[in-house]
Amino acid sequence: MKPADIQPLVEEAAGRIYRIVRETPVVELSDARIPPRSHVVAKLEQLQHTGSFKLRGATSKLMSLSEREARAGVVTSSTGNHGIGVAAAARQLGIDAEVFLSGQVAEVKRAKIAGYGARMRQAGETPLAAEIAARRDAAETGRCYVSPYNDRYVVAGQGTVAVELVRQLGSFDAVFVATGGGGLVSGIGSYLRAASPRTEVVACWAENSRVLYECLRAGRIYDAPELPTLSESTAGGVEEGSITFDLCREVVDRAELVSEDDILEAMRHGHARGWDMEGASGVALGAYFKNAHRYVGKTVAVVLCGGNPSAAIRAMLEA
Repeated sequence: MKPADIQPLVEEAAGRIYRIVRETPVVELSDARIPPRSHVVAKLEQLQHTGSFKLRGATSKLMSLSEREARAGVVTSSTGNHGIGVAAAARQLGIDAEVFLSGQVAEVKRAKIAGYGARMRQAGETPLAAEIAARRDAAETGRCYVSPYNDRYVVAGQGTVAVELVRQLGSFDAVFVATGGGGLVSGIGSYLRAASPRTEVVACWAENSRVLYECLRAGRIYDAPELPTLSESTAGGVEEGSITFDLCREVVDRAELVSEDDILEAMRHGHARGWDMEGASGVALGAYFKNAHRYVGKTVAVVLCGGNPSAAIRAMLEA
C-alpha cells in the first residue's frame, strides 16, 4: 500500500468522524531548550475525548463497516488506548465490542474500557499474545478484528491529526510523532506527502522499545527484542505483513531514538504545565528537545499523542 492510497481515505475520514471525535488544539511551547526565532507547538491529543489519538482510527474503522459487520460486533486487542478508542466509538455507534488485553495493560486503561461498556478478556502477558488470541476469536466467531495499526481505515483516521495541523498552522517544517506499530506516523505522513510535502516527518521511538525501527533498518518484519519502557502504549511487536511497514519506508524522513531519562524529563515538562502526559507523548517531546538545535527559525509541531498514564507513572511525575 502506498501513501497515495491512504491520502484520500484520510480526507474521507475527516469528513465523517467528527460526530464522535473532537479537533484538538495546538499550543505554543516555551522552554529554554527551544532556539530563538523558532515556532514550536504541541498538538494536544491527550485532550481527545478518550485521552488519546486512538479514537480517530477506531471511529474511522467502525464507520467503514457494512451493516452486517456492524451487527456482528467487533473484536480488538490493545495495550490500552486503542481498546479505549474502540470501546468509545462502538458505544456511540451501537456496536458490540470485545477487547483482548495482555497482563501489561494498566488498570487506569482497563477502567476506561469498562466505562465505555466493552467486554474485556485477558489473553497472555504480551501485546502479541493478546493480538493472536483476538484474531483467532474474531475468525471463529465471524466478527471483524479491528487492528491497532494494520488497517487502512485505522491509519486514515489517525491521519486526520495532519489535516488539523495543516489547517491550524498552514506551512510547517517538521512534525515529531511517537511510533509503535506505525499507524499514527503512517497516517500523518501519507496525508502530508500530498498536502505539505516540504514538512519533515520525524518518527520517534523509545530506545528500549523500537521494534518497527529495527524492522525498517533490517528491511523485514521480525520480532526484535524489547526492554521495559515508560512509553507503554508504543511497546509491542509488529505483525507480519503490516501495511505500516511499507508506508513508513516511504513517509518517514528521519528516525529518532529517545532514552528513558529523556522521556521522563519531557513528561515532567508537560506535567509542570498541568498536562496529562503518558510516556508516548514524552517520546515525541523528548525527541524534539534532543534535536531542537536542528530547527532554528523553523516551525515545528510535536504530537502529544496521549494522556492516560498508569498510576505508577503518575506517581513518578508527582514525586
